[in-house]
Amino acid sequence: MEVEYQEDYIRNSRGVRLFTCRWLPPSSPKALVFLCHGYGMECSDFMRGCGTRLAGAGYAVIGMDYEGHGRSMGARCYIKKFDNVVNDCYAFFRSVCDQREYGDKKRFLYGESMGGAVTLLLHKRDPTFWNGALLVAPMCKISEKVKPHPVVVNLLTKMEEIIPKWKIVPTKDVIDSAFKDPIKREEIRTNRLIYQDKPRLKTALELLRTSMSLEDSLSEVTMPFFVLHGEADTVTDPEVSRALYEQAGSTDKTMKLYPGMWHGLTSGEPDDNIDIVFADIIDWLDKRSGIDTALLTSAQPTFQQINQPLEQQSVHTKQNKTVNGQQQQQQQQHKKQTRQHKSYLCGWKVRRMHYHSSM
Repeated sequence: MEVEYQEDYIRNSRGVRLFTCRWLPPSSPKALVFLCHGYGMECSDFMRGCGTRLAGAGYAVIGMDYEGHGRSMGARCYIKKFDNVVNDCYAFFRSVCDQREYGDKKRFLYGESMGGAVTLLLHKRDPTFWNGALLVAPMCKISEKVKPHPVVVNLLTKMEEIIPKWKIVPTKDVIDSAFKDPIKREEIRTNRLIYQDKPRLKTALELLRTSMSLEDSLSEVTMPFFVLHGEADTVTDPEVSRALYEQAGSTDKTMKLYPGMWHGLTSGEPDDNIDIVFADIIDWLDKRSGIDTALLTSAQPTFQQINQPLEQQSVHTKQNKTVNGQQQQQQQQHKKQTRQHKSYLCGWKVRRMHYHSSM
């Protein structure tokens, strides 16, 4: 299916120029899908595959680079207030929904990693507005395995207003940990729109606070959702997605773990794996775009466990378990690289952190 791509710029309530884009099918879309990208990422290039696939399946896909991300203006990857990100997305997404041609279309959110937190907060702001959400390896809870000590958080909080843009960094390269396919990994690394420097102090604390707030309110999630996570993800903890699935108040909720897959389910896996993931995503969207919203209340929660007997698993899950020797070797090396000094911050699994005073 031929897909139309459009770009535009808007200004947020603070006067900052933000980049927006959309992928459109040739005819009236089945529904609207709004992209919430991850930390340091961007929409026009990194999420192009997602946009074109979903538009090719008949959906209008709309994205925006957060302030300081991608083609948008602002200090690079500096999040002064996480609410600013949510408010900007809310204002822009609602403006699209209010357009005459989209007035009768269902509205879905799509969040990857940190974008999962943005998605859940958009839902929290207006619980009845969205018809559902796709959450890919979302950041929505701090892992119980390692939580920051309150004394450390208190110390950093006292410093954030003095040196908010101070950069800190895990010792391990997140790109190496997130994207399995080496060719795709290098393509991502050469994308100059993706932030690859050290996280800033204020940004890290905002992510921490957001995760802690979401962790305390997972039961307030009531919209239909599909949470997808790579079982071999070492960037965000799959147990975080499990907690969301188990605690959410939604009656229509689905979770799927993909054996052997890493964090970048939709952009960093071999093509066959990415095809499997998007087939599941499109199937979920199609089922919820073609039925009345009221029927969603009778849906049954679905959790595909990786330890189910093979005969109870889907064909896709069986395919996921079939990996060649090269992929197995990559997975073993991947686990070996992240085995020591691992911890979780804001749902991200990171190495022991060292702080630097460079701006």
